[in-house]
Amino acid sequence: MPRYALQIEYHGKPFAGWQRQADQPSVQGAIEQALACLEPGPHTIAAAGRTDSGVHALAQVAHCDLDKDWDAFRLSEALNHHLKPAPVAIVAAKRVTDDWHARFSAVERRYLFRVLIRRAPAAHQAGLVWQVKQDLDVDAMQAGADRLIGRHDFTTFRSSICQAASPLKTLDELRVIRHDTLWGPEIHFHVRARSFLHNQVRSFVGTLERVGAGAWSPDDVTAALEACNRAACGPVCPPQGLYLAGVGYPQDPFTQTPSAPL
Repeated sequence: MPRYALQIEYHGKPFAGWQRQADQPSVQGAIEQALACLEPGPHTIAAAGRTDSGVHALAQVAHCDLDKDWDAFRLSEALNHHLKPAPVAIVAAKRVTDDWHARFSAVERRYLFRVLIRRAPAAHQAGLVWQVKQDLDVDAMQAGADRLIGRHDFTTFRSSICQAASPLKTLDELRVIRHDTLWGPEIHFHVRARSFLHNQVRSFVGTLERVGAGAWSPDDVTAALEACNRAACGPVCPPQGLYLAGVGYPQDPFTQTPSAPL
């Protein structure tokens, strides 16, 4: 059975997350239904990561096994036709070896979180950003973020329902950058690691927002990390500003990755 890697973009608002669910719409379910229109099912696809309800993706990666030897471009076009009108797009499809796996072959995941600084309600960016009304100190947030880089016990920044075997993770990058956009200033958090705990990125951003607002200091971030206690975490921010921005592989089947929004 030929195996294909799929690079997927989606708007998370109408979905209960990536993972297929019996009674709620999911991104996985939408793509598997589209595959069934091309070849008799059932189909089961595997993804690099499971995004939560309301979380978006610029470059999620999944793989599927099919009976027919599809031209990769025609496969992506056919899937996009059958995915309409769901806000899901197959950006690219590539033939891969039988032992290539979207999840287990991955060596890093990259996330983007967008915070819009604006008092007026967001019209065009509604559902795509976390909107806060007060300005945030980017330098202070970066100082707090630097305390989280490296290998740590991230129990404080882990959801109570996280199923990971260990809270020990290595955070490779957490950059905080301000952008001036047509609709107002945005703060972007760029986060990179081999793997993440459940709600880890949203816990980071919610905690660092408190630093940027002046309610916490960078030292408070260190204290929260060292507490290894979920109760020490700052507020967990909402999901709508979070994007799975990319997945890294030793032999990446895709030559281009969609750029992050400015």
